[in-house]
Amino acid sequence: MREKRIEAALGNVPADLVLKNAKVINVLSGEIVPGDIAIVDGVVAGVGCYDSAREVVDLGGKYVSPGFINAHCHVESSMVTPAAYCREELRWGTTTLITDPHEIANVAGADGVRYMLEASEGLPIDYYVQLPSCVPATPFENAGDVFTADKMKPFLSHPRVLGLGEMMDYPGVLSRSGQVMEKLDLWQGRVVDGHAPAVTGRALQAYVGAGIQTDHESTTFEEALEKLRAGMAVLVREGSASKNLGAVLTGFIHRELDTRSLAFCTDDKHIAAIRREGTVRHCVRRAIALGLAPVTAYQMATVNAARIYRLWDLGAVAPGCRADLLVLDDLEQVQVAQVYKDGKLVRLEQVPPQKGAEAGRGSVNIAPPRPDSLALPAYKDGMLPVIRVLPGQITTRMDAIPRGDALAMLASGALCKVAVLERHHATGNVGVGLLAGYGLKNGAIASTVGHDSHNLIVVGGSDEDMLLAVEETRRIQGGYVLVQKGKVAGTVPLPVYGLMSADDPEVFIKNLDAVIELAHRAGVPRDMDPFITLSFLALPVLPEIRVTDLGLFDVARFSFFSSGR
Repeated sequence: MREKRIEAALGNVPADLVLKNAKVINVLSGEIVPGDIAIVDGVVAGVGCYDSAREVVDLGGKYVSPGFINAHCHVESSMVTPAAYCREELRWGTTTLITDPHEIANVAGADGVRYMLEASEGLPIDYYVQLPSCVPATPFENAGDVFTADKMKPFLSHPRVLGLGEMMDYPGVLSRSGQVMEKLDLWQGRVVDGHAPAVTGRALQAYVGAGIQTDHESTTFEEALEKLRAGMAVLVREGSASKNLGAVLTGFIHRELDTRSLAFCTDDKHIAAIRREGTVRHCVRRAIALGLAPVTAYQMATVNAARIYRLWDLGAVAPGCRADLLVLDDLEQVQVAQVYKDGKLVRLEQVPPQKGAEAGRGSVNIAPPRPDSLALPAYKDGMLPVIRVLPGQITTRMDAIPRGDALAMLASGALCKVAVLERHHATGNVGVGLLAGYGLKNGAIASTVGHDSHNLIVVGGSDEDMLLAVEETRRIQGGYVLVQKGKVAGTVPLPVYGLMSADDPEVFIKNLDAVIELAHRAGVPRDMDPFITLSFLALPVLPEIRVTDLGLFDVARFSFFSSGR
């Protein structure tokens, strides 16, 4: 193979494929250079002047970029299986994924990780895994499994497992927790991802010094800059719930700072949005529109991510790099005309939309709720904590309302009740609280997508509607359920581990859009995704207040609210 590449680069033998008359986006030099691209055995042999090949494609001056790299994503959060997800990524030019199967590991542990690896095998995309580091994410909720360092060891030698996924337990890092240190030791010398929202000062220095190398949680330029100065690679996030690209990149553009340690990621993005606009492609378009130089945006989408994750043969149109290439009709609008993976033209109709869609059935295991399961706790001071959702954010604010006022507001529809039911081991655990700002009237919404442990979360105005939504969710074995006026009004089944659909994406998106529309008509604000917002209410690592199956949780104090119940 190497010998043939050398001979083809010298012009002594024909290449397999030559893409002629290209405008090559050279992300190594920061230029756009005209030339031909010679490809042998799926690898770029040379860029320059080439004519001889088994196949010659004249691009007529179109731009050619390296394939995009999504530097951090949770495929399960798209709500479709890996094959369906990858087909949509390829549609918009992403040829490499750095995935963290954290969501499915919280449901099924090592079996869930193996499922994601097996279901992505043989697809025309590079599907890499960062092994989930925090399952469960915290000790403040019950997950489906405890993914220990010992359970990680069989994955050390897997060719598509790169390193350790986002280390959400930063208090465990700073306190030198034995379990955390064991995991960091196990993956020493490999890439370790971080998760450090609002961590600053000496705490950040200690966190990075422990071996954490990336972070995707920056929501401001100042936060990103401090992490960059500390030696972290900053993964600029633009997903469905967290849209941080504008706030982060504007500062880098205005101050003309070095972006070599910045890459694009989506973290969590629904399949409908991916179908509509792509992932990394959308990031590149937005960055250019903000004023970032186009070639710099393409560097962040390609070579920067490749170097952060030590994928030395990816991310550039250069000799020895894999021929993952995008043919573009327009540089700034990122209009993808063709995608080549390993030198072969990708045809989406040849990518199976589903693979392994029968796995993970029966993962919703809920103990039958008692008549008083959804009763509000009684607190000694007579005040009830309230979770207030914030527009456009996954963070929340904590309010406190006198019990009598809160019950009146609940009766009038000004507040909703929110509950999380443990769904993995039928323990019967239920955490209950109040929710403001969600807007739902006269009904209930339930979901088994509840970061990070993916217990069942339900919001509603009456216990009767909420319990009906819980029962329907159990019946369909996971997904989204909307109840109105005592009847099930809409469902989105997610039977694959309670996280992913078995339907073709076209069918799934149509059904999801219909149920979202019903939720908006039921009062959820139009600028709020009802299900994404719901999914983050149970995540006890994001400020200020959350609810898990163990109760209401004060994130600032890192402790539960105590009650007299």
